[in-house]
Amino acid sequence: MEAPRALPSGLATTLVFVASGAGLVLEIVALRLVGPYVGVTLQVSSSVIGISLGAIAYGTWLGGRLADRFDPRILLAPALLLAAIATALTLPLVRWGGEILRGGAAPAVLLLAGLAVFVPMLLLSTVTPLVVKLQLSDLSRTGAVVGRLSSIGTLGGITATLVTGFIFVAAMPSSWIVLSLAGLLAVSGFALGWWLRRRHPDLAVPGKPRTRAALVTVGLFGAGLGASAPTPCDVETAYHCARVQKDAQVPGGRTLLLNSARHSYVDLNDPEHLEFAYVQWLGAVIDVQKAAAAPLDALHLGGGGFTVPEYIAATRPGSRQLVLELDGGLVELDKRELGLRTGPDLQVRVGDARIGLAERPDQAYDVVVGDAFGHLVVPWHLATREMATDIARVLRPTGVYAQNVIDYPPNRFIRAELATVEAAFPHVALIAPRDALEGRTGSNFVILAAKSPLPLDEIRNHLDLVDEPVELVSGPALDAFVHGARVLTDDYAPVDQLLAG
Repeated sequence: MEAPRALPSGLATTLVFVASGAGLVLEIVALRLVGPYVGVTLQVSSSVIGISLGAIAYGTWLGGRLADRFDPRILLAPALLLAAIATALTLPLVRWGGEILRGGAAPAVLLLAGLAVFVPMLLLSTVTPLVVKLQLSDLSRTGAVVGRLSSIGTLGGITATLVTGFIFVAAMPSSWIVLSLAGLLAVSGFALGWWLRRRHPDLAVPGKPRTRAALVTVGLFGAGLGASAPTPCDVETAYHCARVQKDAQVPGGRTLLLNSARHSYVDLNDPEHLEFAYVQWLGAVIDVQKAAAAPLDALHLGGGGFTVPEYIAATRPGSRQLVLELDGGLVELDKRELGLRTGPDLQVRVGDARIGLAERPDQAYDVVVGDAFGHLVVPWHLATREMATDIARVLRPTGVYAQNVIDYPPNRFIRAELATVEAAFPHVALIAPRDALEGRTGSNFVILAAKSPLPLDEIRNHLDLVDEPVELVSGPALDAFVHGARVLTDDYAPVDQLLAG
């Protein structure tokens, strides 16, 4: 039997480059597709990456087996076309499946990640071994051929990763990226099939015309479903699926949802209104700083809906505030939908909070508010002893650090974070509901820290005015709650695992 003819070198290189690159584009976008339903956590990232690698392994194995049994030339175009169909179907599968699989449970995360990437990644991974088989006409050059094509595939993946992360995600919504990728693969498959049939008229095309027509119909139907599938986002920023929801009971009430989690509540007509319990606690702490209504110098790590900065601006005119917010797209949404007005007294710097903090002068602030989250988790590099030490550096001797934390029974993360903050501050207290302290329910916790003794009695008096009963824990009771938890450092901060319990 005569060996199949090799493809032109440029065509072989392009196919491997495109197939490998398309897989990495899909992997990156998959993290954004599943985030609104199961969060953006280390477990979610690990699931998408792990399932992608598994799909690559199975696809490479399958492609090698098929290449040994059939002429690879008759399989390349179908592989690309099937990958295009599977990619187009990713959107409806994830968006309808996500509504059913909402939550952070491990089985839901794994299943949704599988729906997002497994089949298209498997199909794309069959391309490289098919191409390699065709190019091995001279066994004395096997090493050079395999090495060159492997390196081209790696370069395709690197290029796709960088272009997607720096350009595509910032330029277009995830659904457009997925549908554009499906279209590119479909055009590539049709063009390759046409070229091969023209170059090799005797080449058998797999499948009956009716089967091929059915596949095309499925692909178009999948693209249509993807374009019309419900999306939980009003705006897709570089970091969040964001949506603003009107309050039917309050004319100016607006809820900011990030990745489907209720992140902030803003009353456009009353900036002093604090809806969420933990924000009321923060307000109580802020109210006792300095003299009543005296201006404050405040630093905010994370902006969200800018509820707390707007509260300080309304209750303490003349305050100077700086908000370090990672997501510039979120800031623009706040300006457009939530009435945010920035200026000399309320400045925003877009960028990572830790980097921004390092640039702030010593003893510059009366209040530092930590309210930065990646879904429901404090980003690990903002939860370490080194971060807390830098916060202590920028606080004045009478200043206070108030950090919002979310945790669930058995409260492993909040205890570790308390131990971490205690390693940087001599005076620490905790605000939380009794049920949460006793491990019966998940909740927000607010950690208070200062260089000088905290005005605990004043804080308690203000906390008595909030909507729901809450505890202020300090001294031996706080030590008993922390109970020897390990301090988080830049070298050890498994916040996702601690939160998962």
